Amino acid sequence: MWDCPSFLRLPARTSKPRSTGLTHVLDKGIPPAALEGVLSSGGAYIDIVKIGWGIGYVDRGLKQRMAVYQDAGVRVCLGGTLLEIAVAQGKLPALTAWATGAGIEALEVSNGLGWLEPDHKQRLVAELSRDFVVLAEAGMKDAALPVAAAEWTREMTGDLAGGAVWVIAEGRESGTVGLYEPNGTVRVGLVEELVGAVPVERIIFEAPTKAQQTWFVKRFGADVNLGNIAMDDVLALETLRVGLRADTARLP
Repeated sequence: MWDCPSFLRLPARTSKPRSTGLTHVLDKGIPPAALEGVLSSGGAYIDIVKIGWGIGYVDRGLKQRMAVYQDAGVRVCLGGTLLEIAVAQGKLPALTAWATGAGIEALEVSNGLGWLEPDHKQRLVAELSRDFVVLAEAGMKDAALPVAAAEWTREMTGDLAGGAVWVIAEGRESGTVGLYEPNGTVRVGLVEELVGAVPVERIIFEAPTKAQQTWFVKRFGADVNLGNIAMDDVLALETLRVGLRADTARLP
């Protein structure tokens, strides 16, 4: 087994199993054979994988996909949209039974579609946290809706009190809503209000682009929790975290 070199002075990084410094990756349906290649080189840096949208429900290779992740010690989470649809159709018990049978140990509880009342979402967090690791997301997917920091902090605080292990700040795969302006720049005031009310180590900031990842690493350091990372960006993100890229390099 090849070990990484250690002759450079780099920022300290947590190692797996991590509770901070998480890299939360979006699986958009990568074939299991290709996934094995990704995990062979970058698996040590991937903590949580979200099987995006409803892919897990239609993936005939889900059993094989799960086996690859389990062998690599990567926690698998279902995307929140699938759960929202199941709740709307009154099929939550069927969803949780199916997820348990598939070996999925984490669920994202979100209200990105805007179908849930806030108290209903928090009841779901409390209910599901008895059997799953819950990641609760704040923020809507509709870019036309206003972003109110006070509502996000209230939602995140309530979700953590209800049993969520981490809360996710919405940015989407596009990086153009929620945490971000339509042009992808960070809503700095929103971020500062969030971390003023919620422990930063409990927040996963969705940051799909290099510029967004760089901003968070510079602001919070190597062990900031970052989410919605593309599968093929895992190693590149790690170099940003530890200063092996011009964007975050520092003189010793």
